[in-house]
Amino acid sequence: MKKLLALCCFLFAGLLPAAMADVTAPDVLVRDVTNEVLEIVRRDKAIQSGDTQRVIELVDARVLPHFDFRRMTMLAVGRDWREASPEQQARLTEAFRTLLVRTYSNALTQYRDQVIAFLPSRFTPADTRVQIRTEVRQSGAQPIGIDYMLEKGAQGWKVFDVVVAGVSLVTNYRSSFAQEIRSSGIDGLIASLEARNRALVDEQKRS
Repeated sequence: MKKLLALCCFLFAGLLPAAMADVTAPDVLVRDVTNEVLEIVRRDKAIQSGDTQRVIELVDARVLPHFDFRRMTMLAVGRDWREASPEQQARLTEAFRTLLVRTYSNALTQYRDQVIAFLPSRFTPADTRVQIRTEVRQSGAQPIGIDYMLEKGAQGWKVFDVVVAGVSLVTNYRSSFAQEIRSSGIDGLIASLEARNRALVDEQKRS
């Protein structure tokens, strides 16, 4: 599930200029960018061979500008977010962003022959928050629904959650974050995330 979730998150990479996000419908944006990224993955021999660093560079350059990691972190932390100081909020956001990138950086290396189908999405031009529905189809397996939750702000459309087979990314982390905060406080959660990030770096260096 995590690899599939990662794949779907990273397929929505930022290949279109930010200015285009202001005028491009969110469903068109998701479709066009996904198709472009898949084409890059198909041609990139380093990604196909499992070059994790190459994927991390791709994510840093293409994905991050189109995801609202502060909002994602706020939703994952839940009501405890209000108790965190601005410095703690910044460290939480950075640690959570790094965790997602590091944990799922091998997702694109797993892509082979999956097909991304774009399902009808209902929204009006006046909407500022939309749900874009897609489906991952692969031979010998049931299709898995992927919903992108986007919000339009001053910098255009940004993803603030991804829902895989009905399971929200941010909600999936919320319970574990809440337990960590109850046990060790905000600083404890930050320390835990940063420790996990260091462990992932070490693991990827050994692979």
